[in-house]
Amino acid sequence: MGPVNALRVTGNIMGMLTPLTFVGDDSALIQALGAGHPGAAATFYDRHSPHVLRALQSALGLDEDLPDLLQDVFITAISQIDDLHDVARVRPWLIGIAVFTARAHIRRRARRTWLSVFSPAHASARQQEPPPSDARRALREIYRILDGMPADERLAFALRIIEGLTLPEVAEASRVSLATVKRRLHRAERRFVERARLRPELEHWLEKGTRWKAGSGG
Repeated sequence: MGPVNALRVTGNIMGMLTPLTFVGDDSALIQALGAGHPGAAATFYDRHSPHVLRALQSALGLDEDLPDLLQDVFITAISQIDDLHDVARVRPWLIGIAVFTARAHIRRRARRTWLSVFSPAHASARQQEPPPSDARRALREIYRILDGMPADERLAFALRIIEGLTLPEVAEASRVSLATVKRRLHRAERRFVERARLRPELEHWLEKGTRWKAGSGG
C-alpha cells in the first residue's frame, strides 16, 4: 500500500466518513458539506487530501504524525466550511489550514526534541539507525536545517521552494501580505544556504542545482 493510500485509510476522519458517495463539483460539494450530506465529507477528503498531504510533507518532512495531522486539517476544514466564501479558492484555503496545523506541530515537535535530548533512550535509538543513502542523508540534513528555522520562515520556504506555490499563493495560505512573505522567504533562503554550505552532505546538491550554486548570487 502506497503512503497516500495508507494515509487515506488512517485518516478516515473518525465517524464523519460514510460509505455513501457524493457526485458533484466543488460548489455543490461545499453546499452539501454545509448541509450535512452524509457522503460529502468522504468525497471532500478523497478529492483534496493529495495536495494537502503534499503541503504537510513539504513543511514537515518525513514525520510519523502526518496521518493524524492530515486528519486534523480536514476536521478543522469541515467544521469551518461556512468560512469558505469563494469555492474557487478551496485549495489555497485548505493549504492555509495545513500551514497553521504544521506551524503548531513544528512548535510542539521542537519542545519534544529539547526534552528528548535529556533522555538516555535518545542516543541509543540514534545509534541503531541504519546508514542512509546519499539522497536520504541529504534530505535528513535539509530538514535538520529547516528544524532550526523560525516556524514562519520554514513554512514560507517549504511552500515556495519545496511545494512550488507562487508567492501570492504562499501569502494567501499563510494569511499574511505578499511583502511579509517575501521578507520571510528572503530570510529563510539566506539562512538555509548559509547553513547548507557548511554541511558536506549538501555540497553536491547545492552545486548540482542552479538556484544556490556558489557564485550564482543565491
